[in-house]
Formats: sequence, structure tokens, C-alpha cells
Amino acid sequence: MTDLLFRDDTYLKECEARVLGVNDRGGIVLDRTIFYATGGGQPGDGGSMEIEGLGSVEIATTVYGDDKTQIIHVPAEPVNVREGANVLCRLDWQKRFAHMQVHTGLHLLSAVLEYPVTGGQIGAGQGRLDFDIPDAGLDKEEIADEVNRLIGQDHAISEQWITDDELTAQPELVKTMSVKPPMGSGRVRLIRIGDVDLQPCGGTHVASTAEIGTIAIPKIEKKGSRNRRVRLALVS
Repeated sequence: MTDLLFRDDTYLKECEARVLGVNDRGGIVLDRTIFYATGGGQPGDGGSMEIEGLGSVEIATTVYGDDKTQIIHVPAEPVNVREGANVLCRLDWQKRFAHMQVHTGLHLLSAVLEYPVTGGQIGAGQGRLDFDIPDAGLDKEEIADEVNRLIGQDHAISEQWITDDELTAQPELVKTMSVKPPMGSGRVRLIRIGDVDLQPCGGTHVASTAEIGTIAIPKIEKKGSRNRRVRLALVS
């Protein structure tokens, strides 16, 4: 298994690790990592590795292996990596932090618009949520004002863990209709934003809402008779 250091500290920018192996597609498996793997609408991290005997190697993205217990670091170009080599991982922190800001902002958006979420996507500086809303009439400025009000209250973001059975007994915690929280390991991670929001999530987040900065809602799109796509963008 790969030790997921980003779960304990999302602000780690570097770490030392060791190569466990390389898969049949050239992806590098480490014993520990700060790189978040693609999942839950959040892109995998990129950055670089200083690999013993090779020098600097650019990492284009990061994904989960087939069994979900290992994280695969995908190099931008094929490299011949030796098993057991020591590695210094360096995260593309600017992009990761933007993902963290947007991800936390989208949690606040789901708290403002209390409708079932049918989909979502996170980018560096912008993202979106799709909502199951029977009627239109959403106001971009009103939504942005309310999200920015919550951001300005500087709510702390924390995590807690509950069992699969506890989550099953509290279905109201699950906001997403299309993507269910990962269950089967016996416990599920929840992200809490002060007293504003609590929901299952495996992604990376800022430590407080004030770190998001100001957001805008640039566009609301109709994607079906009941589906509304609400886009969120970082302004500052």
C-alpha cells in the first residue's frame, strides 16, 4: 500500500519516499506520497521527483491503481526507474492549492443550494456542481454573495471518521446522487466546515474558508428539465 501523506497534512509540499515498483504502463509506485490521485471530481496532482540515479522527472498526473491500494505517479515521459530508488517528491503547489480552494468553495456552494448534487468537477481556479433542481430562477449574484459571506466568516475545516454503518444510518450526509462515498473499508471520512456543512469527501481542502478568497458565479446552465450546472470561479 502507498501511505497517503496528504490525508494527514494537505499542506505538505515535499516528501522523501522509496520506489516500490513500476507498473506495465510506466507508472511509478512509491511507499508514501503527497500526490493526490484523481478522484471525486478532483484532478490528480502533478509536480516532479528527484529520483536517485535519474535526476529530476516531471510527473504529469497521479491516479489510483486497479486495486485502489496503490497510487500511480504518471511521468510526462517514459523513464527507467529502479525499484528501491530513493525519491524526493515535489508537488506543483500552486495548482494543488487552487484545487483545495475550489473544492472547499464547492462544499460551501452545496450548503447554499440545498439540492441533490448530480455531478461536479474541480479545476485550478474554477469548478462546477450540477444540481437536481425542478425549477429555474437561480440568481448568480445572490448565490455568490451568500457563498462569499460564509467564506468571510472564516470557518475552520476539519475531518472526522465514521463507520460504514453510521453513514448508512445517516443518508442525509450524502449529497451526491451519481457518486457514492467509498465504502467497504469499514470507515468513511467526513469533511466538516464549521457548523455550515458536513459531508463525506476524500479530497484535499484548505484549513479555513478565509483561504478560499473571493469567488464569483460566472454562469448557470440548464442541462435538462431538472439539471442546473452552477459554475464557481476564484476571483482573488
